[in-house]
Amino acid sequence: MSETRTDRDRCRLCGTALEESPGEPVSAGADGPFCSTGCRDIAAELGAGEGGADGDPGFADEERTNADETLEDDRSTDLERSFFRIDGMHSAQCEAYLESVAEGRDGVADAAASYVTETVRVDHDSDRITAEALEDALSTTGYTAYRREEAAEDDDAASDESTTRRSREMQGVRKRRSENVLEVRYIVGIVFGSFLLVPYVTTFYPMYLAAFTDYWLFEQFAQQFDSGEVSLYAPLFMGMTGAILYLTGRPLLRGAYVSLKLREPSTHLLATLTIVAAYAAGGIAFVRGGPDLYFDLTILVAAIVMGAIFYEETVKRDALNRLTDLTISQVGTARVLESDGATREVPVADIAADDRLLVRAGERIPVDGRLAEGPCTVDEAVVTGESLPVSKTDGDPVIGGSVVTDGAAVVAVDDETTSSIDRLTRTVWNLQSADHGVQRRADALAGTALPIVVAAAVVAGLAAVVLDGTVFGVAAAVCLALIAASPWAFAFATPISIASSIRDALERGIVVFDESVFERLREIDVVVFDKTGTLTTGEMTVLEADAPEDLLRAAAAVERRASHPAATAIADAFGDSNDAAPDTRADGGVVDDATDSEESEDGAESRTVREFERHATGVEGIVDGRRVLVGHPDLFRERGWDLGDELADRIAEARAAGHLPVVVGREGRAEGLIVVGDEPRPEWAETVTALADEGVDVVVLTGDDGSAAASFREHSGVTRVFANVPPAGKTAAIRRLRAEGRVAMVGDGTNDAPALAAADLGLSLGGGTALAADAADLAIVEDDLAAVERAFALARAARRRVVRNLGLALGYNAIVIPVALAGLLNPVVTTGALTVTGLAIVGNSLRELVGDE
Repeated sequence: MSETRTDRDRCRLCGTALEESPGEPVSAGADGPFCSTGCRDIAAELGAGEGGADGDPGFADEERTNADETLEDDRSTDLERSFFRIDGMHSAQCEAYLESVAEGRDGVADAAASYVTETVRVDHDSDRITAEALEDALSTTGYTAYRREEAAEDDDAASDESTTRRSREMQGVRKRRSENVLEVRYIVGIVFGSFLLVPYVTTFYPMYLAAFTDYWLFEQFAQQFDSGEVSLYAPLFMGMTGAILYLTGRPLLRGAYVSLKLREPSTHLLATLTIVAAYAAGGIAFVRGGPDLYFDLTILVAAIVMGAIFYEETVKRDALNRLTDLTISQVGTARVLESDGATREVPVADIAADDRLLVRAGERIPVDGRLAEGPCTVDEAVVTGESLPVSKTDGDPVIGGSVVTDGAAVVAVDDETTSSIDRLTRTVWNLQSADHGVQRRADALAGTALPIVVAAAVVAGLAAVVLDGTVFGVAAAVCLALIAASPWAFAFATPISIASSIRDALERGIVVFDESVFERLREIDVVVFDKTGTLTTGEMTVLEADAPEDLLRAAAAVERRASHPAATAIADAFGDSNDAAPDTRADGGVVDDATDSEESEDGAESRTVREFERHATGVEGIVDGRRVLVGHPDLFRERGWDLGDELADRIAEARAAGHLPVVVGREGRAEGLIVVGDEPRPEWAETVTALADEGVDVVVLTGDDGSAAASFREHSGVTRVFANVPPAGKTAAIRRLRAEGRVAMVGDGTNDAPALAAADLGLSLGGGTALAADAADLAIVEDDLAAVERAFALARAARRRVVRNLGLALGYNAIVIPVALAGLLNPVVTTGALTVTGLAIVGNSLRELVGDE
């Protein structure tokens, strides 16, 4: 095991090793060192935590963000942490049950489950119980467990890189067995139930109606039953109803079992009481020769409740289909450079510590390492959040997951063949799987209703003892009391409400995975926005230019040969459509010389570039016989080109505004300036204002320096702005803010993923990476920042829908209980009440919301 670093070698706030910090560490006296000014500012305003690295309860998770496993290993040297994806998790009770199953095994120190992410995290002694044994233990009572790493690898092998990891896991590139079983059981149950109900309705319903009218046809059916003719059908109905109950209602029975095991009432328990009581009442009536066979109620309740659950799952899968256009940050394969210059492609898992990897322009670096051959320019925004690409020279460290934007890189792999992306992914899993789902409102109501239902059954049983005295009589009375008093419709209203709210959100470009997201949205006190790619467009554009027009066109021609985002912006802004496009080399670079002038189809002469040269901070070439230099001001100083005092002042102003100054010049002299930057989204101010009007505090976090965030500080709705914050610092800031209230985080990049997962609620924009979508609870499919405020409005509307549906669910009991007290209860009454209640709930759920209220 490597030597443990001291606390003074780490950032006081986020635990980042100071030697790995992207900038110069800063000191704050007795408060200890910080890896950046952003962490220092956060600590000053929100607090660094008690004892910082060794005392902050959130430090262990934040430390994993920085991928230093040393302290984690020291913390629990004998424990292994395993993650399991569980098929069949639908509620907070599933979480509690699976946690109890895991913790009941010898060698398990701790277990945490999340039904929202369908994950169970287990800390265990691998010498006493293996991950494989835990997988078998968790595959119980209808649940199916998979090692999360293995499931992801299987999905990666079966899918192309245009599909997100979360979508692949949850959509079914590899079909989930539990979803297939649920669908098959439901369809079979409905088919058999439909065949059964048709003769049931035509045979028994007329007889039941005879209790309310003396219509001669109904009387005829009653007489036939009394003579024993109709009762011949009862055994067939009883047997087939039992089969349907097993096929269609088995998930409800499992939910009731889990509820009883945990001693926590649930809507599944209420529904199960109804369908079992109805089946038992029908069986008792058959044995006693009575007419009231409640088999139809068993079929209908099981069918519509499971139908609602199945509809909810279908809507969720449809919502997840919308995420497949997001990009993937993880790299599946790498190109190993052999000693003879040849290359071979290998899976990332097969990379060895002494390998050298060739990464061409536009490709992601597979794992962390150092640049062996360069120079090149790298976009690290996906990991660090820094909007401007970084120039790298030989020996500089490079981050796995970042993109080579200019030149080709040869990377010497570190001793530890992992990437920052992989470690961020594990951090997300750690944070996600510890986040329990919110207890559904209906389950809380079930806990209130269950004692009333039980009391009604007890009273009915005691009355039957006095009036009837037989075992069958008492049992029948208890069953009828359960049929009348149990609010089973809660189990129908809840998934219908959830599915409808998810559907409404999806129609507005917002993807949520569970209604608990809406519950948490309604409780949010602080919304934290990442800057780059969230409040801004994330794309470099030319904001202003002051240079001769012919020089701007010449600069565009030179920049067209580079693949830096700023170069692309300049080429697009000032380039001619008939500029010659550079030829591409095998290593991903471009041919440096284009010596012949060409003529385009319209007869115009194409602008050519000769003696092209790429520098670490700019480009150079001869255009129209004159040498042109485009790049960073320091490049002009290094080359001995004159800048002039006036241009230096304008460069300083551009930097102060958080923009990138690009100097252009000819023949040894700078002649102008192009200002390139990442523009704020047009809707950002309106969105912030709307949130502030609702009483929500708005905080901005960015990896850029303070000047880049200056415009956001000036908005009256923004409460705080923290700049120069590394990814681990963002997670630490979220933890500190949570001490003040419930926090939502809005981000788009992989570097935001741990912060998204650490927040009470994470929201990712559609332009974000797959890992950001994985970490978030809510994803905005399009790059529409205004959808953040719409999500809050939808959350308020979803609450109103849930409350109305739960109220309508009691309509069944409002109809049946008075009839039962009058002694007129029979199957046609319960079926009629069921129909009225079901239609009312469906009608309210399918009603379109007016706007986004």
